[in-house]
Amino acid sequence: MSDKKEKQKYALVTGGSRGIGRAICEQLAKDLEYDILINYNKNREAAEETLSLVTAAGKSGELLQFDVADADAVKTSLEAWHETHKNAVIEVVVNNAGITKDGLFMWMSPEDWSGVINTSLNGFYNVTNALIQKLLVNKYGRIINMVSVSGLKGTPGQTNYSAAKGAVIGATKALAQEVAKRKVTVNAVAPGFIKTDMTGELDEAELKKMVPANRFGNAEEVAHLVSFLASPKASYITGEVVNINGGIYS
Repeated sequence: MSDKKEKQKYALVTGGSRGIGRAICEQLAKDLEYDILINYNKNREAAEETLSLVTAAGKSGELLQFDVADADAVKTSLEAWHETHKNAVIEVVVNNAGITKDGLFMWMSPEDWSGVINTSLNGFYNVTNALIQKLLVNKYGRIINMVSVSGLKGTPGQTNYSAAKGAVIGATKALAQEVAKRKVTVNAVAPGFIKTDMTGELDEAELKKMVPANRFGNAEEVAHLVSFLASPKASYITGEVVNINGGIYS
């Protein structure tokens, strides 16, 4: 047991450079005893801004650059990190990276279909599969998958995104049952309309009329929920999809 106490504990957030991912990194740093691994794909400057928020919250952080859709890059990057962090363990995995390529299905290109599937669904596989064995050996862990209201009810113009997020929801429920005995929980968080770069071009004034709470959510509100699910307080919650959407679909 003493060895486990001495290990340096980390939380990995994919797509942690902006938006909901950034808010999650900052909230985990504020609430829990983890150093933060901030994954980003291209925008290093934004990732460094997230890192400064983590350090301002009193925690250490590191940047990890890889595209979650690239299985080899994920494996190589995480293996290299473990090589240089022999006495460290990644206990929390937040699969947040995602992209949208919206459009009506009848005109959807193969690239727009597979691009979204590769990032959201295969990205979940690539990152989680690379770390799951270590979580099971550790006999403790938290896997939190960021999904969407689109994955639950389906959103027109987002058949690809809805398919990807719906698949991750199914995977969440199945994996949760496989790993529960090892004290590893697997949950999904399904935001509705949240103010981020991704929703910046949407007509907020019009769309908020669809939301019973009559507003878009904030990234910080989502981050508080993720932080709770990543904490020891959520030990008996697993295989769940938690909606955070102002009542738009529950």
